[in-house]
Amino acid sequence: MIKLFYHPDQERHAPPTFLLRGRPVASPEGPVRAELLTRGLASLGLSMTPPTEVDSARLRDRLARIHVPRYLDFLETIHARWRALPDAAEIVAPNVHPCGGGHHYPRHPVGLVGWHMHDMACPMTADSFAGILASAASAEAAADAVLTGEPSAYALCRPPGHHAGPERAGGFCFLNNSALAATVLREHHERVAILDMDLHHGNGTQDIFYDRGDVWTGSLHADPGDFYPFFWGGADELGEGDGQGANVNLPLPLGSDGATFLATLDRLIERLAAFRPQALVVALGLDAHKDDPLAGLALETEDFTEIGRRLAAIDLPTVLVQEGGYPTQHLGDNLAALLGGYTAA
Repeated sequence: MIKLFYHPDQERHAPPTFLLRGRPVASPEGPVRAELLTRGLASLGLSMTPPTEVDSARLRDRLARIHVPRYLDFLETIHARWRALPDAAEIVAPNVHPCGGGHHYPRHPVGLVGWHMHDMACPMTADSFAGILASAASAEAAADAVLTGEPSAYALCRPPGHHAGPERAGGFCFLNNSALAATVLREHHERVAILDMDLHHGNGTQDIFYDRGDVWTGSLHADPGDFYPFFWGGADELGEGDGQGANVNLPLPLGSDGATFLATLDRLIERLAAFRPQALVVALGLDAHKDDPLAGLALETEDFTEIGRRLAAIDLPTVLVQEGGYPTQHLGDNLAALLGGYTAA
């Protein structure tokens, strides 16, 4: 039986709105996501275990291997620094960015927010950092379980993480939970793979490992020429230096159906197998479903059962880390379908 991890402190990150096409709208990335996903797990008779620790020295050390120190300090301290500004809002949100690349790292909180938040989809409240850290701790606990002998483990992580780079938040993501899980697995495995099946390209994960040959990163996602994150995720992004050839992107046309997705997943798994990894992280997006509020692809619930079977057939020690998938009546069913296919294989 697969082990599952979730810490309830994740509920403390609950931004009410984000900016979409110039308008403030209700954020789909809130505690209700965990409620819906938990219902899906309950339908399989599964329940979750919280990590024993949320803020440990070991977690901080592991996060420092994928995120730069000034970014981690920013996440922890920015809300208090922001609120000390005259007439500052309750929610931290950027209004200036160093487009084209900045020459100087700022001291002022407004400049710091623009430096470290690359879009308007990552607002922070007073309790956000506690929720963000609890999400990362859940991924760490799942990876530790696999290191200690579990064949696989699932981490319900929200906020998600795969858009978070070495010192950048974006796309609802702050700490890169999938990269963290791979970092834990690397402590005992020389070659680790991350397979990202989210609707959106995992640009933060790619950035973290782009020049490394020990962690293979592969993603299938809606074509970024027409879809978020827009600036990353092309098939020509292959890695560099030691990482040359260890980054694989397979973009899909907008509106692709389950058959197209599964055929592309088969190609990505072939590329993964050529890397010969010893352990696997799955960046588990469920937002490729046709009714997802951020919809760009057109999968049905039964397609996730087939995805689960294919992931199980890879037959490696595996950490499944929840990434996207936003509130609909199908969200819990999609997770149940995938884990049902995964555990039955």
